[in-house]
Amino acid sequence: MAAVELLGPVRAGPLRIGRLEIDIVVVPDRSGVRLTVERDARITATVPAGIDIAQLVSAVKGRRRWIYDKLEERTDEAAIRPTKEFVTGEGFNYLGRSYRLKLVDDVLAPVGLVRGRFLMRRDHLDRAEDALIAWYRGRGRAWLPARTESWALRMRAPVQEITVRRLGYRWGSCNRDGGVNIHWAVMQLPPSLVDYVLVHELAHLHRKDHSREFWAAVARAMPDYDVRRAQLDRLGPTLWLP
Repeated sequence: MAAVELLGPVRAGPLRIGRLEIDIVVVPDRSGVRLTVERDARITATVPAGIDIAQLVSAVKGRRRWIYDKLEERTDEAAIRPTKEFVTGEGFNYLGRSYRLKLVDDVLAPVGLVRGRFLMRRDHLDRAEDALIAWYRGRGRAWLPARTESWALRMRAPVQEITVRRLGYRWGSCNRDGGVNIHWAVMQLPPSLVDYVLVHELAHLHRKDHSREFWAAVARAMPDYDVRRAQLDRLGPTLWLP
């Protein structure tokens, strides 16, 4: 990654400022610099088009203490993330409830939720993570569309498609064509927090950044969003995410 030069406009892409590696996202209608430390400890700077590199460097230096505090927080979160063993009795969450795993030989599907137990075929233990993730994705594809439609109508959000997939350390993302992507791990959350993730992404169909107008749109749809966001911040690091 090239060292930063203090002349010229900022361009989208990676940039190193001192010891910090920052992903630059250019949003034409922004009025200032927004710095975010993602859950995977990536640092993102959302900036207006045409901003000078010197201005960005000044903004980063002004918030350097906050950035390092946030990086330490993300490291602490990673340290408490649970590991799971695919043995009878292990617990896995689905929509906010924990269900015990039972290894069996006599079911058709690799994974199923039957009478309050996760059932997994023993002959899938060599690919147990992928089998369970596939189950979460399937449940998400079945459960999320109706939930999303309700919020989309309320928010007048032009959603076209819901996709459940791996998204690294992001809960969701969206694109300009109205597609909304949801991380399969969201299906471990209580429904009220799944709703927060959906509302957050639907608001991005109107506003791509995290401006005051974006949060106002979230608040109109979900007045207690700040409570739910705080709950998600606390619960998120405790979810299974191999």
